[in-house]
Amino acid sequence: MSENSEFRFGSATGVGSMPGGDAREAAKTVVGSCEDFPFLAELPARGPGADMIGRTAGMLVELYARVEPSGWRLGDRPGRDTRRARSWLGEDLDALEEFTQGYEGPLKVQAVGPWTLAAALELRNGEVALADAGACRDLAGSLAEGLRLHLDEVRRRVPGAQLVLQLDEPSLIAVLRGQVKSASGYRTHRAVDRQVVEATLRDVIGVHDGGPVVVHSCAPDVPFALLRRAGAAAISFDFSLLTERDDDAIGEAVEGGTRLFAGVVPSVDGPLSDPAGSVMGVRTLWRRLGLQPGLLAEAVTVTPSCGFAGASPDFARKALAHCVRAARSLADNPE
Repeated sequence: MSENSEFRFGSATGVGSMPGGDAREAAKTVVGSCEDFPFLAELPARGPGADMIGRTAGMLVELYARVEPSGWRLGDRPGRDTRRARSWLGEDLDALEEFTQGYEGPLKVQAVGPWTLAAALELRNGEVALADAGACRDLAGSLAEGLRLHLDEVRRRVPGAQLVLQLDEPSLIAVLRGQVKSASGYRTHRAVDRQVVEATLRDVIGVHDGGPVVVHSCAPDVPFALLRRAGAAAISFDFSLLTERDDDAIGEAVEGGTRLFAGVVPSVDGPLSDPAGSVMGVRTLWRRLGLQPGLLAEAVTVTPSCGFAGASPDFARKALAHCVRAARSLADNPE
């Protein structure tokens, strides 16, 4: 396997968002449930600024955004929306620091990736930044610098952590296919060249030169090969959306040392199967690809299918614990 295998990822973790608005309760749940791979919880139920776009907009350097009826729009100076986003992130970091005293091991932090951000943040004219190549470049540069500062802050607060940066890119497929709608809703923005998409991702991924980056996409047809070329050490996805068309790309990824964050546990309230049943599809995929069963624990981290923003606190707690048990089943009984 590649150099990525030298980093010891945890066996199970969450995607990012948690229900409710209590930062301490969320951090306590995350650290208590995902003992070998906790993450910085996001609490979008608190409102604008705690949502994934607003939270990441608050990290930008020398670019600022405010809430408009249509969504988040870039402006000239920081306002109350930026201050609120930064304040909530500070609360979340305080809570994480409190519950990770003495922790040593992998710790995941999340932010929206450059292309989903470009497809969501509006320019002054109301069109999204994706419509302007120069704006996309400026946005990616600002994001990269903001992420560098954010990672430094987390290292300061949790000095024993080996940081994993997750970039959330749910709109990436729409960007590549020209499916992002214009402000009017009557047309779509032109597809961005794949080489441009890849190069921009590579630049942003490169800010975390001291550790691995995982790219998360909960959309069908995840571009595994493009993400690997851009430097992603791991790829996170909803396992239920895979088809046999993805087999070759997944096989090449595993053989190349890319870790799979397999979203196999439901992210909304409902029945949970037994842990072995949750990872049955992963075992089936492994057999179909002809991969060594013993490689499973070294190549797969078990996660929910997506974030827990729409789940109840009780279900989120149970589902995270279920991810841990499912990962243990995968390691103990790979065949």
